[in-house]
Amino acid sequence: MAKKGPMPDFKTIDDYIAHQPVLVQTKLNELRKIIKTVAPDAVEILNYKVPSFNLVPNGKRDQQIMMAGYAKFVGFYPFPTTMAAFSEELKAFKQGKGSVQFPLDQPLPEDLIKRMVVFRMKEVLSQSK
Repeated sequence: MAKKGPMPDFKTIDDYIAHQPVLVQTKLNELRKIIKTVAPDAVEILNYKVPSFNLVPNGKRDQQIMMAGYAKFVGFYPFPTTMAAFSEELKAFKQGKGSVQFPLDQPLPEDLIKRMVVFRMKEVLSQSK
């Protein structure tokens, strides 16, 4: 969010979401539900002060998917390899190397997000063996 000063220290993902504007809360809760639908065993933590989902027990940062709320979008951070694998389908969205911005005024692309999470889970699991 575009607030001045240091980012607050949230204790839980619920705490993080509760401190966002209502529309951002709604989108973050939707995104969280989508992630947990395909990764029900993902452990929720805060990493870099944002909601993160460990795809493997005690996962390091590159074994997590993250999300964050902003004034005009929710950020989804599935990892650069996932972004590359879905680059064609993500062309309609503003992106970073390992992130995509989903505007608050548009529905979340639920099927695409699910497929991205599944892709990243398979990738992480194959690397952790």
